[in-house]
Amino acid sequence: MRTTVEFNPSYSLLTIDLDAGESIKAEPGAMVAQQGVDMRTGMGGGGGLFGGIRRMMGGESFFVNTFTAERSGGWVSLAPPAPGDIGEFDLMPGTNLFIQSSSFLASTGNIQLDSQFQGFRGFFSGESLFFLRAYAERGAGTVYYNSFGAIKEVPVAPGEDLVVDTGHLVAFSDDVDYSIGKVGGIRSLIGGGEGLVMRFRGNGHVWVQTRNLAALAEKLTPFLPQRGQ
Repeated sequence: MRTTVEFNPSYSLLTIDLDAGESIKAEPGAMVAQQGVDMRTGMGGGGGLFGGIRRMMGGESFFVNTFTAERSGGWVSLAPPAPGDIGEFDLMPGTNLFIQSSSFLASTGNIQLDSQFQGFRGFFSGESLFFLRAYAERGAGTVYYNSFGAIKEVPVAPGEDLVVDTGHLVAFSDDVDYSIGKVGGIRSLIGGGEGLVMRFRGNGHVWVQTRNLAALAEKLTPFLPQRGQ
């Protein structure tokens, strides 16, 4: 399996070249073009019915499309719905990658997906109550995720805090933990243009996106036609 990312970071396109019998799982609607592959739609093998429900709670689709190369091999090109970048993360058995809702794009066949409840932190973060959790079974695997805008990988070192605006988070490794807080005092929260933030601690990595989809939607709202007009 060979992968190529083109036109990044603004309008990224992921192309996977598959040898005969190799498969890739992708979010429904992500396919741009394909050749020499067979597509089947199912629940992705990650826990059956309950696995599909857990993915839905994480902001993803109940079903997953699986593309399998035919005898002579083939390829499939995938793209996210919003303009932005595509990243990849290699997972070893026993490790996890936590992804914000709607940022899963594709994965190798042995990657499973479910969700992790954020608890009360989710009520205050302004984001989904669930993160999508990707983990590997039967050996190492790769997960491909997308962002709104470009992706930047930021290390988290022991004894240091990394502060990330909730609307700019893409993913984080399982060797960091986070809490929800604010930047500055109450005046900054109300009038400073910055809302709640996530404070990461540990010894791992966090991936952030350079644009905030919710902020863009807020900017566009005054220009949208109102109901009844």
